[in-house]
Amino acid sequence: MKLLSETKMFGGQQQRYTHHSRLNHCDMTFSVYLPPQAENHKVPVLYWLSGLTCNDENFVIKAGAQRYAAEYGIAIVTPDTSPRGEGVPDDPDGAWDFGLGAGFYLNATQAPWSTHYQMYDYITRELVALIENNFPVSDKKSISGHSMGGHGALSIALKNPQSYCSVSAFSPIVNPIACPWGKKAFSNYLGADEKAWQQYDTCCLIEASSHSESRHLPMLIDQGSDDDFLQEQLLTTNLQDVCSKHNYPVTINMNNGYDHSYFFIASFIGNHIKFHARELQKL
Repeated sequence: MKLLSETKMFGGQQQRYTHHSRLNHCDMTFSVYLPPQAENHKVPVLYWLSGLTCNDENFVIKAGAQRYAAEYGIAIVTPDTSPRGEGVPDDPDGAWDFGLGAGFYLNATQAPWSTHYQMYDYITRELVALIENNFPVSDKKSISGHSMGGHGALSIALKNPQSYCSVSAFSPIVNPIACPWGKKAFSNYLGADEKAWQQYDTCCLIEASSHSESRHLPMLIDQGSDDDFLQEQLLTTNLQDVCSKHNYPVTINMNNGYDHSYFFIASFIGNHIKFHARELQKL
């Protein structure tokens, strides 16, 4: 790893690193906030996954999460949203909803994406190992995210319920197999077989979990009523319907007047950090 920057904040340290990813075959960048408690003992960690067009810095700069992370003694790790660099393919039309900045937190199986776009394994395996081996954090972890990152957080947690203590999301894409963003990304990254898409779809994963003994993670979702993407892309009512159908425990807050922006995230991030702290600090 190479340290790119380090800044004291709320008694802790906000740091940014780059490292070579063996899974994505390129250099990857991530940010980590270490609360002041990390100077004395290992702390639990919250992984935050950002949305389309973002990188590791958007949440760090805009969300205001460090104040609450310092209060509750939680580290926050924020990876980039896709592989980047020379040789990493991008949307051939230069669109913002696919390719660079839009990895969708899955393992691509189709050329030319499969060489670099292994974001699911990167988040769940490579990055976790890197953090746990190099920083004063415990093995207790939770995961959260926004929009595409909300999709990533929910799908990763549902596929790995024993690995995380809790999951939350802001404005998540909950049914990507049924929305334009998801259909474009999945058809390119995963191919034409829509059955292969279901393993990365929150609604499908909850449907599947109803037929198994999978652990039900504590789950919190906040959505703004004035979100321009709500009806076409996010499809929150689809998640409400499948959770109700299978009696899946989840808290979904519809917040009147809020949009899709980081102003919305900043307004409620304290509630999410507190939610995760309660689960991460259980004995």
